[in-house]
Amino acid sequence: MTTKTLPSDELLQAALALLGLRFVGENWDKLLASARQEKPSYDRFLREAITAEASDKRERLRLSRIRRAKIPEAWIMETFPFDRQPALKKRFVLELYETLEFMKKPQDLIFMGPTGCGKTGLATSYLIHALNHGYRGCWIDFKDLLDRLWRSIGDRTEKKLVKRFSSYDCLVIDELGYTAIHKEQAGLFFDLMKRRHLKKTTLITTQLGYEEWADFLQNKHLTAALLDRMTENCAVFNMRKCISIRPKNVRHATQDV
Repeated sequence: MTTKTLPSDELLQAALALLGLRFVGENWDKLLASARQEKPSYDRFLREAITAEASDKRERLRLSRIRRAKIPEAWIMETFPFDRQPALKKRFVLELYETLEFMKKPQDLIFMGPTGCGKTGLATSYLIHALNHGYRGCWIDFKDLLDRLWRSIGDRTEKKLVKRFSSYDCLVIDELGYTAIHKEQAGLFFDLMKRRHLKKTTLITTQLGYEEWADFLQNKHLTAALLDRMTENCAVFNMRKCISIRPKNVRHATQDV
């Protein structure tokens, strides 16, 4: 009768690494110690180890999606001060958020309002919620997007860039209309939005009402075509009557006389 030799710790760790079982490899001693104490069946031990591995991998993938989304400030819905913005329909905002309806049926979410009223915070909350549920996403400032589009024209990579931004399940474009736009940039921006139309979810924050978009896009026909598509299936967060909720910390270096 032959006796089977157990693999050394080094060989075991190498095998686990080859299989991609990172959590089991890092916690092997703890798993064994727990098994010796609780004495589970082989079936239960394997099931719990595999479940723990899968849970750890899901969490690492979630954190990776958030990191790659390049979000400057990770706002979450639970911290939004609805009590300071009574003009917002809290129930509507939360239902759209909690049901993930904005992702299940791709649409455009437009946040309009003055600076500091919470547009970016809300848009970011929706993006993070989508990332937490397995969707791929990206956050980008409109000025940065324009700069990238402009550079792509120079090195002839515009198709590749538009394709890349078209592929995200959820894309936040912050502060649209905050900077001037060239004709070529406007054309590429329109192409990007056209590709995403009804296929991917786009969230836009802006201080401008629809009636002002033609001014910064500098093309009334392109603006009309863009708005026609965006309003086909969208949710508008009209926050133009909302107040600034940005905290203020002002100190004066002079005395009133």
